[in-house]
Amino acid sequence: MNRYLIFRTDRIGDFLITAILLKCIKKNDTNAHITLIASNSNLSYIKTFPYVNQVIPLNNNFSSKLNLFFKLSKFKYKNIILHDNKKRSKLISFFLKTNKKINIKNKTKISHIEIIKDILKKMEFDYFDEALNTLEHHKENKTNNEELIQLHFDEKWIFNDYIKKFIKIEPTEIELINFIKMIINKSEKKLLITTGVKLPKIMEKIKPTLSKQKIEIYENLNFSHLEKITSKSNILISCHGAISHVAAANNIKKIDIIDKSYDYAKWTEHFRNYKSLYRDSFNILSNKIIELI
Repeated sequence: MNRYLIFRTDRIGDFLITAILLKCIKKNDTNAHITLIASNSNLSYIKTFPYVNQVIPLNNNFSSKLNLFFKLSKFKYKNIILHDNKKRSKLISFFLKTNKKINIKNKTKISHIEIIKDILKKMEFDYFDEALNTLEHHKENKTNNEELIQLHFDEKWIFNDYIKKFIKIEPTEIELINFIKMIINKSEKKLLITTGVKLPKIMEKIKPTLSKQKIEIYENLNFSHLEKITSKSNILISCHGAISHVAAANNIKKIDIIDKSYDYAKWTEHFRNYKSLYRDSFNILSNKIIELI
């Protein structure tokens, strides 16, 4: 058994990038035992991944970090990879026994997939394109051949619920209703609307109108349920987030809404079947989306 210790203590979207690395390690080393140090909020989700042998949460209080260190210090690791580049991860791993420790330098202009390839090179491992399909184990077969468009309308569309420096794309009720009708009229695919754990107020207001359309609405979803819906879709329309990585992992056509103030390319360089649109007034943005469907 070759033990690998990997730190990824941030968000689900970040972990889905690391999942590519984990899958490559398993393919290169059939005797690999991977221990992943993760944030507490991602624990149950990460446990569903077959190429992670052990998931341990990292809590912020000092006693938890100390206990984690003593737990990890019982073993020697072939490689320790600090994929989250966090100071706390560096501190915990400082005295752990390993053949090689791999740090991630702050390379702001280098994509995350290139960072993964660099890590694998340092491990003397190969990179495999097939590792991009990190969610095969979650994918469920459709009960029919019906084609689906998913509109993920979460807090990122709502100005007061998201990053204030980003361009406002929040629609009025009429604009959102018309946009949904445009999607239905443009495509023969069935429309699914998902909202995540928090239902935007505007969706609550227009639900009675939408009930007259051929639409399915899924509310209050945890990430696992949201992922299952996305994996069955043919097109995903959403603001950039963890769900964008789900679409990429399933090679689903993705229309990604991004802001000009942030460099998304380093996160999306490995995305397939991918189109991005900059945030703009909803009227302009919605028409651009319709053109891409």
